[in-house]
Amino acid sequence: RAEHHTSVPLPSAPFSLPHPEPSTMNAPPKVVLITGAAGQIGYALAPLVCRGAMFGPDQPIILHLLDIAPAAAALGGVAMELCDAAYPLVMGIVHTVDVDVACVGVDVAVMVGGFPRGPGMERAEVMGKNVAIYKAQASSLEKHANAACKVVVVANPANTNALILSKYAPKIPKENVTCLTRLDHNRALGQVAQKANVPVRDVKNVIIWGNHSSTQFPDVNHGSVCDDPIRNAINDETYLNDEFVATVQQRGAAIIAARKLSSAMSAASSVCDHVRDWVLGTPPGVWTSMGVISPGGKEAYGIAEGLMYSFPVTCADGKWQIVQGLEIDARSRKLMTATETELAAEKSEAEELIASM
Repeated sequence: RAEHHTSVPLPSAPFSLPHPEPSTMNAPPKVVLITGAAGQIGYALAPLVCRGAMFGPDQPIILHLLDIAPAAAALGGVAMELCDAAYPLVMGIVHTVDVDVACVGVDVAVMVGGFPRGPGMERAEVMGKNVAIYKAQASSLEKHANAACKVVVVANPANTNALILSKYAPKIPKENVTCLTRLDHNRALGQVAQKANVPVRDVKNVIIWGNHSSTQFPDVNHGSVCDDPIRNAINDETYLNDEFVATVQQRGAAIIAARKLSSAMSAASSVCDHVRDWVLGTPPGVWTSMGVISPGGKEAYGIAEGLMYSFPVTCADGKWQIVQGLEIDARSRKLMTATETELAAEKSEAEELIASM
């Protein structure tokens, strides 16, 4: 397999675009792994990371790109384009089909690769293939990644794939394994902004509870538009309780219907938002949504311990914390429980598959 991994030398000539001077980039480089890097999300994500969208304009990076052997040529093409773009923040690029090579020294792992569900496939079949993939990749992260590695799982079923990865990479703290629900969170922000006819920056503190699936609960009860509660600003209970929820839940399917391809640009942008807030911190008075391991009990709003569940969180000093003290009404509790039930079923299914392997 050695012939399929390559380090790409980067040009040392000065650049004409306005970029930070090398003297401002004194931090040691962060090693970022992107799996499924030859796919459309990987292709959209890599340049954002290289531009500083994930860690800011002064943080150098080394990019590790992983994909499967049939995609080796396309992966090499992605690496060539990244080299040609001459990003000053990029200290090196490794592209490989060897998961062990890809995981060496990784600080942040973005797990985009997975087995998609095709026509006529049963959910259990897809789950079985992804259990095998994430078990293998977790083992490589366990052996070769930095112990403080931060992981965000994007490939569906994202919550359960993250749970599998956490189980098989015990060196990585459980709180450092997350799944992406920031895309759903950003979709909710966008829908509220459109309805209220305001810039999206004026909307804050929506919540995505639960699974990154059509059972997720997009919650506006604690959010605001220009510091006015969302329900007051929108003043349309039927819209917020029905159309808004369904639109956010089904947005991925709507994009597939329109583009004949799944979300890539928005997913890549949301990955950068997820990691940036996690590493650099959320702004004062603002929370985001992340799929994280539930601690159970009151702290988790009664969600069962051990589920990978999306909660409202704030981040500081590289750590997330579930927002406390939110009032949960009866409607919200019902919807939170419905998505919890789905996640518990997925977890049981995954555990059965693991036991049979």
